[in-house]
Amino acid sequence: MGGRALLLLLLVSALVFQIHASDPLLYEPFDEDFEGRWVVSKKDEYQGVWRHAKSDGHEDYGLLVSEKARKYAIIKELDEPVTLKDGTVVLQFEVRLQNGLECGGAYIKYIRPQDAGWDAKEFDNETPYTIMFGPDKCGSTNKVHFILKHKNPKTGKYVEHHLKFPPSVPYDKLSHVYTAILKPDNEVKILVDGEEKKKANFLSADDFEPALIPSKTIPDPDDKKPEDWDERAKIPDPDAVKPDDWDEDAPMEIVDDEATKPEGWLDDEPEEIDDPEAAKPEDWDDEEDGEWEAPKIDNPKCEEAPGCGEWKRPMKQWRQG
Repeated sequence: MGGRALLLLLLVSALVFQIHASDPLLYEPFDEDFEGRWVVSKKDEYQGVWRHAKSDGHEDYGLLVSEKARKYAIIKELDEPVTLKDGTVVLQFEVRLQNGLECGGAYIKYIRPQDAGWDAKEFDNETPYTIMFGPDKCGSTNKVHFILKHKNPKTGKYVEHHLKFPPSVPYDKLSHVYTAILKPDNEVKILVDGEEKKKANFLSADDFEPALIPSKTIPDPDDKKPEDWDERAKIPDPDAVKPDDWDEDAPMEIVDDEATKPEGWLDDEPEEIDDPEAAKPEDWDDEEDGEWEAPKIDNPKCEEAPGCGEWKRPMKQWRQG
């Protein structure tokens, strides 16, 4: 995972970034203006204008975006490559989404070595990278991305390997620190605000999709379905005979009149209740988002009882055998 480090950031409100190997390779608090030290992409797709300013309600400076619904990219080249061969690598940055995040991301990308003469101003979405890491939220998507783009030693092609079941993005407008710890034994940890949220292994098929190590077997591409293949797993029994007393109009099931309500059944308790620990988000707007309702959870009282709510006699088969 060697190469110079370059960064891509999208829709970031305020940022502090650092890379550590055995010693810190880069620490950027953005106390000073980024002009002359970082390179802004000049590609047409990145129309967003970065600002060096204070975030709302704070006196410390940061790297801020100036408008919503814009793409932003800013790059920093390292003096030396970063590689896991030299030990544990830590990627960490702090983001404050001070106006919330409706649909967008705040990623960093660690870029592979570029051809001689490549200009950082030419950075775009097609620029090859090794790692993509950071929060992403839009619609039902809410996750801290971690993607490893790895060269397949057999095909020579680079493939994106996505972390399965990544942690979610905090739902507020506060500052949060995102950390990725990459170890030489192929372990990777994702932390949010210093708390471990995900631990995975690069070589585990349970942790990355697609797996870095392919399955030992694959479907035979030359295999063909036999002409006499029958897709049906089961068929009607050709030897079965309808009983003489079979009633075509009778239902398959009837109410079990012999059943009785279990002792301790809680008739007045619902199966689900409002989550008492849920709180209305600070940025929730009733006019735009509608009336806020707490999410439901299983009623804990029902876990100890045989059941809750209106009891109804169960059904049973009308005829046995």
